[in-house]
Amino acid sequence: MINSLDYFASLVQQDHSIPLFEAALTIAQDAEPQLDLAASQAEIDTLAAKLQRRLPPDASVMQKLRMLNHFFYSELGFSGNVNDYYAADNSYLHRVISSRRGIPISLAVVYMELAEQIDLDVKGVSFPGHFLMKLSVQSGDIILDPFNGASLSLEELEERLEPFLEQHDYPIDVALTAHLQAAEPRDILVRMLRNLKLLFLEREEWERLLSVQQRLVILLPRDLVERRDRGLAYANLECPQAALEDLEAYLKRRPYAIDAEMLQQKLPELRAAIKRLN
Repeated sequence: MINSLDYFASLVQQDHSIPLFEAALTIAQDAEPQLDLAASQAEIDTLAAKLQRRLPPDASVMQKLRMLNHFFYSELGFSGNVNDYYAADNSYLHRVISSRRGIPISLAVVYMELAEQIDLDVKGVSFPGHFLMKLSVQSGDIILDPFNGASLSLEELEERLEPFLEQHDYPIDVALTAHLQAAEPRDILVRMLRNLKLLFLEREEWERLLSVQQRLVILLPRDLVERRDRGLAYANLECPQAALEDLEAYLKRRPYAIDAEMLQQKLPELRAAIKRLN
């Protein structure tokens, strides 16, 4: 039987064919290894079919958008989990579906799956601080807040972006255009996992952090920082051989990195720990 990491790796091999919803759903297997992925997919398929039956055959893009928004937010009751925003459950799609609560990016992934099934091309937008969605129509792009489905005006978007531009001299219109580009599925998955990474790092939940790092290394095999961070997670879990391999790989490629000296000092401890285990 294929394990969850191998299955995840098989889903994200090719950028052009990553099934975003399915790949994002598998992240929850780190918390629930026996999770029935097919059941969650079937639940979304059932909701999409229910919505599809309500749409007239010649429904326009705007009709589909209005009906999806009403269905998702008013009828099903999806919304942002403002009472427990930093709970890990907000990143596990099966729990988002059952509780109808999530954070912007997880709500967006569920919304976009429903949109895709009714032939509505809603894209994710990796906006700083708050993940967004967009739908391109003849008159331009409609930018949506996944928390409530609201369309955001140019002024609202600029106001949201300004705090992130304080250290830069970019014109606001140029920066806004750059930050409103559609996010690729791989980038969305990375952002979901890095949300969990920050959460588990802050709580020092090393086993859960390692699970996240394993997926990040699969998604970003050339990213040495993620390899380093996996090594540090291994070290905190007293797995010296695996930690040593990751940290040495990082230092070999980044011998003059700002953290190189600190990491070099860890290596003798790891080698000694390996000897004690052998």
